[in-house]
Amino acid sequence: MINTKEITNTVIKDDCEINGAARLSDCTIMSSKDASVYIGTGVICENSIISNGCSITNSVKMQECFVGEACQITNGFTAEASVFFANSFMANGEACAAFCGPFSASHHKSSLLIGGEFSFYNAGSNTNFSNHAYKMGPMHYGVLERGSKTASGAYVLMPAKIGAFSVCFGKLMNHPDMRCLPFAYLMAYGETMYIVPGRNITTVGLYRDIKKWPKRDRRSPSSRKSIINFDWLSPFTVGEIVQGKKILEALRQAGGDNVSSYNYHEYIINASSLRKGIKYYDIALRIYMGAVIKRAIKGGFLSKPTSDIGLGEWDDLSGLLLPISEEQRLIDDIKNGNIESIQDILDRFREIDKNYREYQWTWTYRMILDYYGLEELTESARQRIKEDYVKARRAWIAEIRKDAEKEFAMGDVEQDVFDDFISKLDHEIDYED
Repeated sequence: MINTKEITNTVIKDDCEINGAARLSDCTIMSSKDASVYIGTGVICENSIISNGCSITNSVKMQECFVGEACQITNGFTAEASVFFANSFMANGEACAAFCGPFSASHHKSSLLIGGEFSFYNAGSNTNFSNHAYKMGPMHYGVLERGSKTASGAYVLMPAKIGAFSVCFGKLMNHPDMRCLPFAYLMAYGETMYIVPGRNITTVGLYRDIKKWPKRDRRSPSSRKSIINFDWLSPFTVGEIVQGKKILEALRQAGGDNVSSYNYHEYIINASSLRKGIKYYDIALRIYMGAVIKRAIKGGFLSKPTSDIGLGEWDDLSGLLLPISEEQRLIDDIKNGNIESIQDILDRFREIDKNYREYQWTWTYRMILDYYGLEELTESARQRIKEDYVKARRAWIAEIRKDAEKEFAMGDVEQDVFDDFISKLDHEIDYED
């Protein structure tokens, strides 16, 4: 600890460096030899907890916050009453009453994260969330499910719920609830709002994101308390895709094929976008089923599930993917006094995560039977699923290639960068063959 003006009522663990901080008051700074913490110049931190491996630098101002493992908070970022879980990066902007799950990122001075829940999230410049319904108090909030992004200048009026891996453009009013249409583009042009369902499934951005997150886990292997499941296609997201596909098919059946657009909750879906959305959702479903079957064959658990744990809806608890039935069982145990300590809760979380593949197989087995209209999973059915999987992956890679070629044609990407990306896509095809 050097060049620091004030440290009051603060617990500081070993292997922590504090250099030039302005004020640390009523804080706990967790640190260890293989996951040290650094608190730098001008930092004012009050009534907060800093976890292992964090870096808080360059005049950050923070009150009543929790900062998770290996987070970076820097360059004048201001945070109040917020939580930031593992590997989040926050710079320049502001957060107030924000629940930022793992790998949340905000880089820009004009971005405000407020009254929302985020995860694997990237905030564009001048992103803003607004809640004017304060007559009865600050009760309203929004949820941007894992993998969501907001474009530059995006505005979302709370309460709102945005589906997994969706992208928001413009000023989104009318309190959108689009959890059942994941991987979507939500766009506002004046007072007219559009949704392009499934569009993000076939983008270069999604492909790069799902590849980069596991590589960017900066936590020490011996100090990983947070549970993070990196599956982009899981019962949580695929359950939404199944629902979304049904909604699009129902809209097409109700409106017919000879229309230019469809309306869904005050959002317009162009006819071409609806047809492509069904196609993209179907590609994702077949990729998911084939991948799970492939893993089941390798793991030797292709038989019919003997347990019902995993059936029904799933949830995402800040990185932990689990059946809602198990989440509710834990809640009931806490209410009934069957849980005696925080450690018991942590042990339950680890047990759920350990059984993820088993629960996933139970959910996916039922989904496969429903999708293909089967009574049981036979050898011929598995062969058909494998063939559909290979075709779907090739179609997916082809769509991503087209997106990359479109970006390259704009002249902003160097030839060697483009060639390297295309070679990785070709490797994907070779791997499946």
